[in-house]
Amino acid sequence: MTSLPPDLDPQKIPQHVAVIMDGNGRWATSRGLPRIAGHRQGARTLKELLRCCKNWGIKALTAYAFSTENWQRPIEEVDFLMLLFERMLRRELAQMHQEGVRISLIGDLSALPSSLQTEMEHSMTETLNNQAIHFTVAVNYGSRKEITTACRQIAQLVQQGKLSPEAINESLVEKHLYTADTPAPDLMIRTSAEMRLSNFLLWQMAYTEMYFTDILWPDFDADAFHQALLSYQKRDRRFGQVKTFFSA
Repeated sequence: MTSLPPDLDPQKIPQHVAVIMDGNGRWATSRGLPRIAGHRQGARTLKELLRCCKNWGIKALTAYAFSTENWQRPIEEVDFLMLLFERMLRRELAQMHQEGVRISLIGDLSALPSSLQTEMEHSMTETLNNQAIHFTVAVNYGSRKEITTACRQIAQLVQQGKLSPEAINESLVEKHLYTADTPAPDLMIRTSAEMRLSNFLLWQMAYTEMYFTDILWPDFDADAFHQALLSYQKRDRRFGQVKTFFSA
């Protein structure tokens, strides 16, 4: 257990942090290692970040693990990632369950290997009632596809006469997203000097604070996370409003 660093305000800790874990391949290549070594180390980094979030009072962590575009990577790398996801779930489930971690997997899971789908379903069912921290992993995820699917589902309800067009609002759309039971992220962190969203949580991050760092994901340790939280706590979150100041 590690306590919250003293220079962080516990009243301003983000309740939900999202991460785009970029730079695994470059981390490995720079060390003369195969790209899969970077993914293996990146998985360890994610595990440590999850524990750090839990210890510091952050209630939700969402990680972008595999996008709908990542299928275009070399087949050997994709196969390794699928196997890595499956092994991590099988190996870490008991410990995460014991620590009160609720696991969610979001994305088009139907396209994944059947054995991986089985492990995912088991992990989500086993940890459904845990409340220490909500850990969501986006696999075969694309935000545009998520929003399009939600629109199609709502259109079908209208077509069936179960919903009037006037009843469609933002709240209804959100109920049809993968993240229906998860508050929007307060902070999004992307590593490896890339400064784009890459089709990640486009609807959900309308007012999310964003933090970009040059650090490659496998090197993103507790100290780096500490710096990201310090930056977040200096932000003035107005959610589109203008603060009014009155003189005495």
